[in-house]
Amino acid sequence: MTITPEYPEVGDLVVASVTRVVDYGAYVKLDEYDGVEGLIHISEIASTYVKNIRVHVREGQKLVLKVLRVSSQRAQVDLSLRRVTGREKSEKMLEWKKVKKADSIVKGAAERLKIGEEDLTKIRSILYEKFDNPYDAFEEAIDEGEETFTKLGITEDWAKVLTEVARGKIRLEKAKVTGTVELSCTKTAGVEAIKQALHGAKKVKKSRGTTIKIYTIGSPRYRLEVRSKEITDAQTTLNLAIEEVLNAIKGLGGEGRKLG
Repeated sequence: MTITPEYPEVGDLVVASVTRVVDYGAYVKLDEYDGVEGLIHISEIASTYVKNIRVHVREGQKLVLKVLRVSSQRAQVDLSLRRVTGREKSEKMLEWKKVKKADSIVKGAAERLKIGEEDLTKIRSILYEKFDNPYDAFEEAIDEGEETFTKLGITEDWAKVLTEVARGKIRLEKAKVTGTVELSCTKTAGVEAIKQALHGAKKVKKSRGTTIKIYTIGSPRYRLEVRSKEITDAQTTLNLAIEEVLNAIKGLGGEGRKLG
């Protein structure tokens, strides 16, 4: 997601609040586009015949809608409710809630630092420039620390407070998978070889927010634990990590095998 333009584009999904319901349709205010209003014509309310529009929409209701037509000259946006699938509605609403949460974190950090609107706008711009959704930046910071922000050119003071506020507002829900390997190396530097092989597991390619931890069960057994947002990502990363460890120990003159 980039910085919000003045008007959405045709085909976009938008979050809107119903402001007025009339016989021919419903007027809404687009929550992501300051001051922009739109209309859902009664023909775009449902796929079936609509006898009473108020059965389907009500004032104050929040909806996910698809943009059909945009006329900035006439300040008119035509929208559809019936063309939005259940999956699109769920995904868009989740995205919107994350953007709102991210904005509240930035505002909270600004209040703690007593920062003015100009600096606040600058931070928002940096986050939107580097991340499709700024919420992703805060999830990364919770896992990886303040460096998530300092490497973007954000000052250490801002980075520290942004990370602290994020940790107070976001609870990461992650899938966890584990695997066990048995490693041995009878060479003189065998212990170091095993350490080197295990360390290589953390260098495998993984999706943002995925973490790998290694525990000693009791020589020669070691457990690899992977946490990620999605179970499929976690399992893929675990498989790659185990493969890396086994190849590494073999290359260093030792032996290894996956258990279970």
